[in-house]
Order: sequence, then structure tokens, then C-alpha cells
Amino acid sequence: MSVVVEKLTKRFTATGTPAVSDVSFRAPAGAITTLLGPSGAGKSTLLRLIAGLELPDAGSIQIDGVDCTGLPVQKRGIGVVFQSYALFKNMTVRENIAFGLSVRRQDRAEIEARVDEMLKLVQLEALGQRYPGQLSGGQRQRVAFARALAIRPKLLLLDEPFGALDTRVRVELREWLHELHVQTGVTTLLVTHDQEEALEISQHVVVMEGGRVAQAGTPAEIYDRPATPFVASFVGGTSVLKGHVREGRAELGSLVVAAPESAQEGQTVHAFVRPHDIKLVKTPHANGVNGTNGVNGVSAGRVERLKPVGGYVKVLLKLPAGDTITVEVPRGEFDQLGVVEGDSVHADVRTARLFVGDFSI
Repeated sequence: MSVVVEKLTKRFTATGTPAVSDVSFRAPAGAITTLLGPSGAGKSTLLRLIAGLELPDAGSIQIDGVDCTGLPVQKRGIGVVFQSYALFKNMTVRENIAFGLSVRRQDRAEIEARVDEMLKLVQLEALGQRYPGQLSGGQRQRVAFARALAIRPKLLLLDEPFGALDTRVRVELREWLHELHVQTGVTTLLVTHDQEEALEISQHVVVMEGGRVAQAGTPAEIYDRPATPFVASFVGGTSVLKGHVREGRAELGSLVVAAPESAQEGQTVHAFVRPHDIKLVKTPHANGVNGTNGVNGVSAGRVERLKPVGGYVKVLLKLPAGDTITVEVPRGEFDQLGVVEGDSVHADVRTARLFVGDFSI
């Protein structure tokens, strides 16, 4: 069961910028497709359009080959899970899960059996008689999943489902969602601004910028081959170096790499460098920035700041031309490196994604 969105546009004011503009993509059947982007990119509006909670100004939505563009929510065969859980506080866990089935006037015995099945699926068999206020955030979100899945939806829509949870619980529920998806196989659309979440649990990713699709593809395609400067900057926490094309090479301060084939002499070029794609080597110079430019690397830089973050250390490095880049060094490797703030280091840039032209990030 796939979802096909074609040229979808939604405006909330007659003359304002569209919240969603000419959006087209295909969510593969049986996969988790993530709508990824910063706040205001149009992700939640797009999800609400697919759910039928909003109606588009133009375009179409097909679910399982059926044009659902004008259908009401209850006829689309979808389940929805929101960040806020949206559970009924005066109902028990069992009653919450049974709600959608009761509205559909299913047989009481069938409802009870389905609720038992859902409680087992979300590993909350012992908590059926509790109320939402007696549960942890993670448990409440599992109840919300169980309620959405109880009606056997063709499509599951998740709007920032882990956004209100603390980091530990959020990471645990990502793994739980993966296992849940393996068991159910239901086609799923997930909205998030968390790129790690998107890359970890998705089979397909749609990156959105300003209400439009910037790139769609597998997590590996999005990460390894970003199609636009925005995608390159948003996914992976990149540093950006600016320079120009000179004799077939991109000269970006002290970083010199091969220019893209399409680049012309004198054109502006930007290199997007991820923090873990740089290897640091301590230079014999005690302070300052010395040395000559190298090819495919930065000859020297000065350590401006060190920020230990768990198992790695963030190194803010100032380059000879005045640019700064962030490098992430595993803790063990950093301890062996033995650098302190103010030291000179050689920074070998192993991979950089280059784009030609002037643009804003």
C-alpha cells in the first residue's frame, strides 16, 4: 500500500506564502517514510493534508491507488499518532484503545479480543485498567500507537510522536517503533525535525524546505549524496567553506580540492564538510598557524575551543583564512592526540560535498 502525493499546495491566507507548495513524492508500500525538515518547512501541514484534517488548494493524494483528496478522515483508512498523545483522560487504557472500534460499532467480543492483541503488541498487558495520568510518557505514547493500530489502518501517520519525551525514552521508543513496524508491516509516514531519528528508522526520507521537497530518497542517498546546499547543510551538521575555482581546482582558503566538472574559472564554490570527515594531527608548532597549503586537506588550524560531549569531543578549529570548522573526535582518539586550546593541528579533510554558485544557507 503506497501513498502518492502529486503537486500538493496549501495556503492558509489568500496572498500569503503557501505552507505547502507543489509537493510531489511517493511513499513506498510497507516502509517508514520520514518527512524531515526544520520547523516551518511544511511537514505537519503535509501530514494533515494526507490525513484529511486539511483540504489542499491544488494537487492530489492517492492512498492504495484510491484518490482520497476530497475524502473525509474516517474514510481514508488511516491511524494517527500525535506528539501530545491525545488520549482521553477519563478513559482507561483499554477504553482508549477500544474507542475507534466502538465508534465503528464492532462486536463487543471482537473489540475485547482486539484490545488484548494490541496491549500485547505494545507490551502493556498489565496496565489495561490504568488511566493515562497513571502512566509514564513512553507508556502513554505506546497506548496512542495501540489505539491507532487497533482499527487496522492501511496507513499510519506519526506527527513528531517522540518530541515530548526525554532523550533516553525517545531513543528506546525508536527501537521499539522499528520492532513494531517489523511486526505489523503497515505503511508509515513519520514527521520529525530530528535527522538522527529519520536516518535510523526510515527506509525512505523526504527532506522539506520552505514548503517544498528539497530531496527524496533512501537515508544513504540523502546523507551521502545531498542534492542541494540546503540538504547538505541540514543533514549531518556540516561546516561551510567558501572559495573560488582556479585552474580546475576549488580553492577554499587553505583547503584545495578538485572542482566539480561543471565549474567554470572564477566561479564561487562552497564546500560542505561534516565534523566526522576531518582527521586531526597535532603539528610540532606550539602556537599559531603555520605550514603550507596541501591538496585534499587543510594544512593547519588553531584549536579555538574544546567541548567534550559524551564519547567524543567537539573541536572548534580556526583556519588560516579565518573560517571556522567543527570537528568531532572520538574520546579515545582525542586523548591520544593530546591537544589543548591554542594548539596548532593539521586537519585532513577526507570528504567534502561541493556546490557551485552563490546562495544562502
